[in-house]
Amino acid sequence: MTHAKRFGWPALVLVVVLIAALPLPDFWITQLNYIALYSLVGLGLVLLTGVAGLTSFGQAAFVGMGAYATAWLTLNTGLSPWLTLFIGLAITGVSALIVAAITLRMSGHYLPLATIAWGLSLYYLMGNLDALGKYDGLLGIQGLSVMGWEVGQGRGFFLLAWSVVLLAALAILRLLDSRAGRAMRSLRTGTQMAEAMGVDTLRYKIIIFVIAALLASISGWLFAHFQRSINPSPFGLKMGIEYLFMTVVGGVGHVWGAVTGALLTKLMEDQLQVLLPRLIGTSGSFETIVFGIVLVLTLKFLLNGLWSLVERRLPRTPRRLDWPGVAPLSERAKPAKGELVLDVQAIRKQFGGLVAVNDVSFQIKAGQIVGLIGPNGAGKSTTFNLITGVAALSSGRVVFCGAAISGLKSREIAARGMSRTFQHVKMISDMTVLENVALGAHLRGAKGVASAMAGLNREEERQLFAQAQAQLERIGMGAYLHEQAGNLAMGPQRLMEIARALCSDPALLLLDEPAAGLRHKEKQALADVLRQLQSEGMSILLVEHDMDLVMDVCDHLVVMEFGTRLTQGTPEEIQQNPKVRAAYLGTEH
Repeated sequence: MTHAKRFGWPALVLVVVLIAALPLPDFWITQLNYIALYSLVGLGLVLLTGVAGLTSFGQAAFVGMGAYATAWLTLNTGLSPWLTLFIGLAITGVSALIVAAITLRMSGHYLPLATIAWGLSLYYLMGNLDALGKYDGLLGIQGLSVMGWEVGQGRGFFLLAWSVVLLAALAILRLLDSRAGRAMRSLRTGTQMAEAMGVDTLRYKIIIFVIAALLASISGWLFAHFQRSINPSPFGLKMGIEYLFMTVVGGVGHVWGAVTGALLTKLMEDQLQVLLPRLIGTSGSFETIVFGIVLVLTLKFLLNGLWSLVERRLPRTPRRLDWPGVAPLSERAKPAKGELVLDVQAIRKQFGGLVAVNDVSFQIKAGQIVGLIGPNGAGKSTTFNLITGVAALSSGRVVFCGAAISGLKSREIAARGMSRTFQHVKMISDMTVLENVALGAHLRGAKGVASAMAGLNREEERQLFAQAQAQLERIGMGAYLHEQAGNLAMGPQRLMEIARALCSDPALLLLDEPAAGLRHKEKQALADVLRQLQSEGMSILLVEHDMDLVMDVCDHLVVMEFGTRLTQGTPEEIQQNPKVRAAYLGTEH
């Protein structure tokens, strides 16, 4: 909600009212009405493309679905347009759910191609059904009225349309600054980190797809009652591409970028349609060429869109720390010191004819720091991924806190109390350190999308941020709360990942090469953090190449070579083991 606070919602409402009251020509009011309709679709694309990283060319089809639903129902059943809004949303929501369940399992270029196919199929369906008037469309649609007041097509519609845009923007800003929003924002970094934090990535992708479709449907409903007639032309693939163009140029990663893009595109389109024929001396759709050039230049020189230029000049207001005294989150029961936490039993991973991990077994007891070491290519990271559910076992068994977790997904394992970091730091660089760490507490919250949009999640948010702050202070990073994560050096980034993992209240913490890329003093600070966590009863599995750190903090070591367990023992025993010397140095002497 920081953007909303900067702008001030009362000021935005006042601007809308003042514009409606000013003696502007009707032409400009009409243009602003179209900009509002485009902005609604763009807000959905901010979530879909800017936040989740999903590309869709089919949003115009959902606009058409909302428009045709209300048009047909009001013309043939006499239902109130306000009732047809909800019927259209229901039809759109079910359709989007089906399309999302099929298409969002695709990756790469398959998803955009699938949405193109969806948009084209719905366009031709609208144009070939007699009930929908084929390509001539439906005429004589009634206008909207509010408590007997005719909204019309001018200033009344302007107030209604822009009120809907502001409400939608407020809801999305609230959503993005919430537990569910942080989960959604984690999707752009890939699914591995998000799933490890307990996020059901497919579910959130489907939710985002449906929300974007519903916003497009509302735009279509308004469009039908504004135009008073509809045909398939505004709902084809061309318009689907234009919606994406508007959002990318305006700033696909910013809520207000959707409005900026819609405003710029509509104004450019109107002016270019007049100016270009005069300059060239002949008529034609030359504005499309200009739009293409603008898009290429934006992607080349201003990847975050025009709104990012405004964003840079806005003062950053740190989040208000309003959670002192808030009720703490509940904590899971931890294993007693010395109790068996993890039992890895002859796990094996085979990729065709290659055996990456071959019948590796070891155990971790509560309060232990166990190091998993070995030369490059020994199979340590694969073993790590097998334990955490990132990779599937070919055979063997993993038992965690007395229950078998073999075959579970990584988010299900995370829910049982196992948390991890990554060999290459995975974070959301444009979020603050505090927000990144709060993502680790995802499974400890319960408020969802609807609660966030309605602003009913504030108490839980305070609890989650209080926990995130406590974990950052626990590892000595209390001074970095409001720092943007992408600005941190490698050492603080590694510590931030540990704080995020701790935020889930784990019974076992798995650290994948936490000292990689750190300077000497940063490694010393990391060692101090690990000793502190152990003194607090934390069990840790450490995969690391830095032998000084490993020998300093670990109680027990497991050595791997060529995918097999070479030996295990205390650091002193491992240092004296000739097989280990041979594995690392190529000689036993």
